Amino acid sequence: MQLWVGLGNPGPKYAMHRHNVGFMACDVMADMHGFGPVQKKFQGWMQEGRIGGERIMLLKPATFMNESGRSVGEAMRFFKLELDAITVFHDELDIAPFKVKVKVGGGHAGHNGLRSIDQHCGADFRRVRLGIGHPGHKDRVHGYVLGNYAKAEMDGLTDMLAAVSAEADWLAKGDNARFMSDVALRMQD
Repeated sequence: MQLWVGLGNPGPKYAMHRHNVGFMACDVMADMHGFGPVQKKFQGWMQEGRIGGERIMLLKPATFMNESGRSVGEAMRFFKLELDAITVFHDELDIAPFKVKVKVGGGHAGHNGLRSIDQHCGADFRRVRLGIGHPGHKDRVHGYVLGNYAKAEMDGLTDMLAAVSAEADWLAKGDNARFMSDVALRMQD
């Protein structure tokens, strides 16, 4: 079993924020792969299903971004999972919009959701870094990250989320390189 976590903030006013792209990824995967109904568990929303033959628990913490680790830690302990069974989908400023990269471990680069998970669980989990790009100056980061996607970005966002979901079998099987390669190929079409 694997625990896949989408990061975001709860509530309709945050729904289209760049910071919520992890929630969006979970929603698209749940829809495309026919996951079960949403259940309130572990201070969040959980759905169970299968991807690539693997049992996957999708979790969207309802704790707000800065406390995501509380929710993830609770689910980890309940299912008796190690960090190598955890995958976190999150927005990434340092990657161009709609590019997708995967890495295991590393720092949090100022991302409060990752920082919280590091503190509650440890740092050696897999991260699916969903590129949102950088607004150009550090003074503009807060408003940019907590801003809605623009109309002009909707096609790119939709394509990226569809590609991530369509190629999620490779993540489930642990083939991060093939996942990144196949997502990139889909994004070229």
